[in-house]
Amino acid sequence: MGKHRRNNSNATRKAVAASAVALGATAAIASPAQAAEVVVPGTGISVDIAGIETTPGLNNVPGIDQWIPSLSSQAAPTAYAAVIDAPAAQAAPAASTGQAIVDAARTKIGSPYGWGATGPNAFDCSGLTSWAYSQVGKSIPRTSQAQAAQGTPVAYSDLQAGDIVAFYSGATHVGIYSGHGTVIHALNSSTPLSEHSLDYMPFHSAVRF
Repeated sequence: MGKHRRNNSNATRKAVAASAVALGATAAIASPAQAAEVVVPGTGISVDIAGIETTPGLNNVPGIDQWIPSLSSQAAPTAYAAVIDAPAAQAAPAASTGQAIVDAARTKIGSPYGWGATGPNAFDCSGLTSWAYSQVGKSIPRTSQAQAAQGTPVAYSDLQAGDIVAFYSGATHVGIYSGHGTVIHALNSSTPLSEHSLDYMPFHSAVRF
């Protein structure tokens, strides 16, 4: 029995040593450097292995300083996994100027129509567009015809939120394109400020400031 135990002990020591040497050989091939002592705990076996201290992620192995004593004097390992896994904080995108114009106009839906009124409680059509644009610091012409003439022309198919849409022959009426084929406008004295389909009135042109 005694002889059998010695043989098992020798076999275990050889297997552990072989594993340590294999690990070291891999590290040495990947990153040649100065040798570091690798100790197999509880066996009395130690091997000098070149480059093992530079093996990526080695410091994150639990109890590694028992195998490689020189690592015990190094600083605490960086939590690489935490750095990789933590999603980068991203700020919410700021609302576009056009959408801000729409949002301002939308707060006035239901307000009464008033000829020549520019808000904040009553509006005519170009009074609403002028007021909504002023809420984002933009100054535009006062009348519907001037707005249609002085902005940058926009094709019907290229409309974006906040664009001014003119209706009827001679651009006698304007509204603010609110997206998804709708426009916010102050139509007439019998209709409070509302949001309608672009097809509600005959399209004339559209502009962007």
